Amino acid sequence: LAIVQTLSAMFFLTIILVLSSQVYGFFPSPTVVRTARGQLLQAEITLDLEFERKDSYSSPDRPKHDLMIRAALGQSVDKTPVWLFRQAGRHLPEYKAYKDEVGRGFLEMLSFPEDVAECTMQPIRRYDMDAAILFSDILVIAEALGIEVIMPGGVGIQVPKPLAEPSEVEERIPPTCEMTPEYVETHLGYVIRSVALIREKMAEEGISIPLIGFSAAPWTLLFYMVGGSSKKNTEYGMKWLKEHPTESTRLLETLTKLVVEYMTAQVEAGAHMLQVFEAMGMMIEEPEFRDFCIPCLRAIAKELKARFPEVPLMVFARGASFANEELSKLGYDVVTIDGSVIRSTARSVVGDHVSLQGNYDPAELIESNGKTVESVQSSAKQMLMDLGPERLIANLGEGLGGKESPTLVNAFVDSIHVESAKLIAEKAIALEKVES
Repeated sequence: LAIVQTLSAMFFLTIILVLSSQVYGFFPSPTVVRTARGQLLQAEITLDLEFERKDSYSSPDRPKHDLMIRAALGQSVDKTPVWLFRQAGRHLPEYKAYKDEVGRGFLEMLSFPEDVAECTMQPIRRYDMDAAILFSDILVIAEALGIEVIMPGGVGIQVPKPLAEPSEVEERIPPTCEMTPEYVETHLGYVIRSVALIREKMAEEGISIPLIGFSAAPWTLLFYMVGGSSKKNTEYGMKWLKEHPTESTRLLETLTKLVVEYMTAQVEAGAHMLQVFEAMGMMIEEPEFRDFCIPCLRAIAKELKARFPEVPLMVFARGASFANEELSKLGYDVVTIDGSVIRSTARSVVGDHVSLQGNYDPAELIESNGKTVESVQSSAKQMLMDLGPERLIANLGEGLGGKESPTLVNAFVDSIHVESAKLIAEKAIALEKVES
């Protein structure tokens, strides 16, 4: 009986302490407490971040063809804009030929601005895309923090020496206060020079469409930095959040600040729009997404919007569609939906204050799947009818994998433009009749 009474007292005392911490802040970030029964109680982490802003920030003027910017911001459009995740790269024969010509692999090419510019330009030369996207990789930030990244071939990108122990966060990762514009210039300057060179090449070739800059989101980076791979040790990320919340928070703080400064540098070098990729959303459980991911994504949007109010921000939590409603409230202009999202409810989930992006199935673009120009035209039109052609950026539910046919990709791009223009024109005519 005495043991039961003691345990009961400890349980109620813990509950009181937890409630007190929410009011008085007794517990450090994140708020993590174990009850006498071993139950883990956790609240949303508080990021200890200080951003030192310049007196002013510069962003590029809108390009001549600003259709995608207008769609992102909910402004009037005469057709739906389109671009594709991984539109540059291995599905293009010219990409394969260029790699052979320069004799460099994917990761090596990222260090050569001329390679990056050429690969970025290839899809916008071939297709009538409404935006270009920086040819890069989400793990350049991990490299900038001293984490080695390799791509041995056939197994995807890997981190051979991930963070093995929580103590290694302090031992191997620079402190958050060092994540400055100068740090970006020193460790990621090659990317920023690539952005500037892409803009030069676009001007030389008379292509005036938005250039999209991007970054991985902090959780996705942490996932790779502690697990090393998207195919092995996939449980390590969640394990860190649950067993090492303090060290995980410290790492997420550093990553959040570096992402902000990195994307800021991209805009000042010429990027017109920004995309944040939470690419490993399928590898985190819903409570942890709320407690760890949302604070980081909120901080990124808040700071970038303070610096660049007119630069559209897009966010994609792949595999975590449960979070789309919450993401729509964080300050992003566009919420991307993956292939799991039911189109008929997609807009009601995010509301009418943000635009949607997605969610065409790239499998529809593979000829060996029995797909044809006609089937692509039909499925593209269906997507437009399901989602509506306005406040929409047509894209994929996941990136191109390399097996897609350029002929079918071209059919998709053209179909989006043609069919959306028809739908928008028909709507305008119908409204005129009602008003008259």
